[in-house]
Amino acid sequence: MSQESDKQRLRIGLCGVGTVGGGTMHLLNSKKSEITRRVGMTLEIVHVATRRPDPAWQDQGIRVSQDVFDVARDPEVDILVELIGGYEPAFELVMLAIQNGKHVVTANKALIAVHGNVIFEAARQKGVVVAYESAVAGGIPIIKALREGLSANSIHWLAGIINGTSNYILTEMAERKRNFPEVLKEAQALGYAEADPTFDVEGIDAAHKLTILAANAFGIALQFDRIYTEGISKITTADMAFAAELGYRIKHLGITRITAKGIELRVHPTLISERQLIANVNGVMNAVVVKGDSAGSTLYYGAGAGAAATASSVVADIIDIARAGRDDRNVSVVPPLAFSNLRNDIEILNIEDIESEYYLRIPARDRVGVMAKISQVLTNYGINIEAVIQKEPHGPDAEKGIVPMVILTSRILEKTMNVAIAVIESLDEVAGDVTRIRVELFDDERV
Repeated sequence: MSQESDKQRLRIGLCGVGTVGGGTMHLLNSKKSEITRRVGMTLEIVHVATRRPDPAWQDQGIRVSQDVFDVARDPEVDILVELIGGYEPAFELVMLAIQNGKHVVTANKALIAVHGNVIFEAARQKGVVVAYESAVAGGIPIIKALREGLSANSIHWLAGIINGTSNYILTEMAERKRNFPEVLKEAQALGYAEADPTFDVEGIDAAHKLTILAANAFGIALQFDRIYTEGISKITTADMAFAAELGYRIKHLGITRITAKGIELRVHPTLISERQLIANVNGVMNAVVVKGDSAGSTLYYGAGAGAAATASSVVADIIDIARAGRDDRNVSVVPPLAFSNLRNDIEILNIEDIESEYYLRIPARDRVGVMAKISQVLTNYGINIEAVIQKEPHGPDAEKGIVPMVILTSRILEKTMNVAIAVIESLDEVAGDVTRIRVELFDDERV
């Protein structure tokens, strides 16, 4: 920044004016006087890159381009706001902005999760800031909470509903007994899910976000390639009903926990007690529970997406950078991943090496002794049965002589459960694949 712009104004280049970009422009304009009062300087949009420009922008003195790289090259831009999404050209754009000495604000969780290590190192070398609060959980300031508010804590674990689309689908399935394809189609019609919903319903979006949360919680490098990811497309309304009968709800959670063996990093459907606050987070809302050694468990809840909520976090990042520039600080005092020195002495655990309790739905043939055989298999592998639901045959499966048998198990190593399930599926009395959902507790010892 020039000395004049340092003291008087921050010049913003905006790349992408879709839902979040439009919300950011609106917020910067509608709250201009309040933001100026907060910051002590003017935040001014001087360059916008979009395929669909508004003629009024040029009347306001804003330069308009269709090429996002024009913004990164513009010497009149102090901070580039990247809201185009995806891996490319976003990565190339952000790296060019950094090379040209510009600060960057991004809402792009995929970009940070996959390329963040490279981006942050480039920013460090150039003495600029890359801020990304809006990349995780929309308007919830969870990154700031981990990096600043909880900085005196050693984080034990965190767990979150961090994809609103999946949460909306599971809520509708549970409350209105609607099946997955029907609710997914509605979510697409409402704009909650994309035409290709894979990133949402198969857990990839949540995995991007959990990668970022884990790095900030434990001071490790971003390791998206090590995360275990499982979606919700195989969950049925029957699973929802059985879970409720047992006192649980099914939520799609991102879970990370540090143990003596390493760090768990996983996204999957999860049974959690209906008594837990996070079990009652419904619709498109997000929530994250963080367990620290000093603060205990804290819950962060709010809108995880949408123009206003996400723009709120984008503008908050811009304000932080503006304050640092105003006070003659060239870089943020807070490291990008919360720790000045990242740990490289702790591994990310494979899913086979975690322990959990399990919900098993077994399509059993309606024969005498089937429960005894299944129980014996579990006993052989040291797995105790905590609860059982066995219904009378009904519906289409009844004509085939198949009855669903639901079992809650004790806590066991995943690799052991994998072997036990394979043996159960090989029994003549079992008519198909076993549905397995992990069960997690929220107490002082574990998620």
